[in-house]
Amino acid sequence: MLLRLFSTLLLMVLLAFGSGSASAQNTAQSDAEPRSETGGAQTLTDIMARQNGEKVDDYFRRNADGSGNTAAGIADQLGTLGGTSDAELYRALRYGSADITVSARGAAAEVIIQDGGMNWLKFRSGPLIKVGGYLLVGMLITLASFYFLRGKIRIDGAKTGHKLLRFNSLERFGHWLLAGSFILLGITGLITLFGRMFIIPLIGKEAFATIAEAGKWVHNNVAWAFMLGLLLVFLMWVLENIPNRDDLRWLAKGGGLFSKGVHPPARKFNAGQKIIFWAVVILGASISISGLSMLFPFQLPMFAKTFALVNDTGVLQLLGMSALPETLAPHQEMQYSQIWHTIVAFIFIAIILAHIYLGSVGMEGAFDAMGSGEVETQWAKEHHSIWYDDVVRETGVDPDKAK
Repeated sequence: MLLRLFSTLLLMVLLAFGSGSASAQNTAQSDAEPRSETGGAQTLTDIMARQNGEKVDDYFRRNADGSGNTAAGIADQLGTLGGTSDAELYRALRYGSADITVSARGAAAEVIIQDGGMNWLKFRSGPLIKVGGYLLVGMLITLASFYFLRGKIRIDGAKTGHKLLRFNSLERFGHWLLAGSFILLGITGLITLFGRMFIIPLIGKEAFATIAEAGKWVHNNVAWAFMLGLLLVFLMWVLENIPNRDDLRWLAKGGGLFSKGVHPPARKFNAGQKIIFWAVVILGASISISGLSMLFPFQLPMFAKTFALVNDTGVLQLLGMSALPETLAPHQEMQYSQIWHTIVAFIFIAIILAHIYLGSVGMEGAFDAMGSGEVETQWAKEHHSIWYDDVVRETGVDPDKAK
């Protein structure tokens, strides 16, 4: 009986001593070189411990030789298997030279890394916004200064009270369709471009998200009205906006904008209006093409072929500049389209600001031409005398003598 009790006590002591020794041994090993349960694999526990500033076993990193002996199975770890990375493969992915096969259709899906994205983002959020913003603010300051120094351009002679039809209903419809859609496109475009910088700090992200979503819908759909208006205006007025000698005389006298009582002869459209017309046609066509490229992403590339045509002219070589790239990835095409669309928009808006000024507060009687379509005959004589004489000769009726 005593022997059995002694044996039991001895066994308990041995077990307790052995457990303590094992615990101390494990603790010492952990302090010397901590190891994760998966033999060095990057597990979620390792990641969380590393974020908390704890020491984590990196044996699988320090001894990675590409043999696969130091990495755990893919099902037991997070991240890569370790081993030597293939820099050449990464470089090929980055610059679009890797042989990629994807299940999704379309060339854009094969782009794994788009190296030009950061350059596009830096240019868009830096020089593009700054220079474009300065252009618009500078134009507003210029127009305000001109109004302060010159004042409103008024009708010099006595008003007759008689009206002369200048633009019919179809012409006015085309003009206002183009003008109205352009204003909506300009506002929604500027909101999208400057929203993060100016609007979000004022109203917050959630409120801006609603505005931005509505603006995107308006921008995408009103674009079709703009293109229709542009086509109508071009077809109706292209023949009357062909330059002639009268335009040179009008430009030589500054159109009478800087001198009171000076009104150079002009046809239905003077040289200044012709400049506006062709600027609207050229810029409008360009911004429409780039807009279509963004409305149908990766389907309407336009810059690679354009760059090839520019290179073929030899102009860049004469200027000592390098040739433009003729092979572009789908994402690069989209980035160029977005940048070009914005640049043209800034120039377009600046020109239209001047047009709006002269057609409203800047000149007396000018708004009537597109408002009611009829203008005061004295205004017609002063600003478009050749056109006034042509109307009298063609109709055989002098508006000043008509009842």
